Amino acid sequence: MGKSFTLVEILIVVAILGILAAVVLPTLQDHIQQAKESAAKDNLRILRNAIGLYAARHDGVAPGYPNDDPSQTPNRTSLFFQLVGEKYINQFPENSFNGYEFPRIKMVGNDDPFPDTPTGNYGWIYKPAAKEIRLDWPGTDRDGVSYYDY
Repeated sequence: MGKSFTLVEILIVVAILGILAAVVLPTLQDHIQQAKESAAKDNLRILRNAIGLYAARHDGVAPGYPNDDPSQTPNRTSLFFQLVGEKYINQFPENSFNGYEFPRIKMVGNDDPFPDTPTGNYGWIYKPAAKEIRLDWPGTDRDGVSYYDY
């Protein structure tokens, strides 16, 4: 008779592998969440720096206004071409939680307030009049800080 594993031996190995997976999986998921939070913060830093630099080079006018005219309605196309087309950033970063990038940007008009709560339907929420951009993602991070307040 040939040498082979018994059913009991195979079941014991499967049970041990299951226990190991149950121990490792939560740790892995926590690292994934930490990576998303770090990427979101870094992408916001990049966007905020590009917005500030653009405004500094254009007499305080933030990107997003057609022809750098703050009396016009801001739009996503102007924002994209002013930041990416003029090489302030190489590409528009994505929201690390939902993967949305350009053109999934909610533009907030000059006289309109920021939404009270994020919906997750956009990558970013941007108000050129305030030179402020926020992450559009509900919930809080590991430290209890709202993603919207990053």
